[in-house]
Amino acid sequence: MKPAKDILNFKVSHDPNFKMIDVGRKRPTRRRAVACGTICLSPEAFFAVRDGTLPKGNVLALAEAAGIMGAKRTPDFIPMCHTLPLDQVTVHCDLKETDHSIDVYVQAAAYAKTGVEMEALAGVNAALLTIWDLTKGIDPDLLIEDIRLLIKTGGKSGVWTNPRGIPEWLQEQLPTALFLSGKKAGILVMSDRASSGAYEDLSGALLKDILCSAGADVCAYDVIPDRQDDIAKVMLDMCHANKLDILIASGGTGPGPRDVTPDVLARISDRVLDGIGDFMRMESLHYVDTAWLSRMTAGMIGSTLVIAFPGSPKAVQECWEIIGPYIGDALDKIRKQGFEV
Repeated sequence: MKPAKDILNFKVSHDPNFKMIDVGRKRPTRRRAVACGTICLSPEAFFAVRDGTLPKGNVLALAEAAGIMGAKRTPDFIPMCHTLPLDQVTVHCDLKETDHSIDVYVQAAAYAKTGVEMEALAGVNAALLTIWDLTKGIDPDLLIEDIRLLIKTGGKSGVWTNPRGIPEWLQEQLPTALFLSGKKAGILVMSDRASSGAYEDLSGALLKDILCSAGADVCAYDVIPDRQDDIAKVMLDMCHANKLDILIASGGTGPGPRDVTPDVLARISDRVLDGIGDFMRMESLHYVDTAWLSRMTAGMIGSTLVIAFPGSPKAVQECWEIIGPYIGDALDKIRKQGFEV
């Protein structure tokens, strides 16, 4: 049976003028965005907002409600936005008495396939316009300015921060990019052809870039053939000699007769961690329908976490996107299970 196409071709006389991006093959991740904007008031209007003396009632309370509603209604007035199941929207108003302005911050969060930055920005606009509406009777000469996205997290881009800078209190709450700082890492690539020089080892080079970018000390790296005895010996030597925190093995995880990495790891591990392989297979189904053919797995050799990735650079990148956000925390938890040095 031929698999169904993700996108169907339409034999029509006129191409569409625009299209909604297909996010069907994107993997849901925890997304978060924070946006902000400022409204400048006259002293009279500012103090009326602060003291709650405006005739229409509590301005800031209604602005918070409007910000939440604006974020939730984003796809209704921005045509290309996807409808997202928002997990949370929060609105925060900061009154600045020095220049009679109010900064509005909106945070939007969702477990979704695409980001929530438009929801955060829409929430800011709705909150600011509500403040304008409730204060224009005192002073119609108002100014809304500097609406911008401060941060967004999740997805392939990881953590993005506004290059113009963000408040220090917000920066302190963001995850660090160097989440493997102080950790020793090893890379072992299993490939008959790469080890013989028939083609360049791209997966190992990619893994090295990934691990170094996360702050890890890559102190072991080798490319060997798909032979069980060689794999077992090099894995054990790497883990014990270098006292690695993590070893990533790339290649030999398929259903073929030369794909022996999972068999070797099961034999030499002190304990097998099946859940890591199950998690990577489940999440990989967002990328490829036959992810269940892979025998990705993981185990412990002494205090070293060993994870077996597929061999292609694309699969390596995708697997790292799946487990990368949790690896730093996982290694810290492993250390607390009796492996403290």
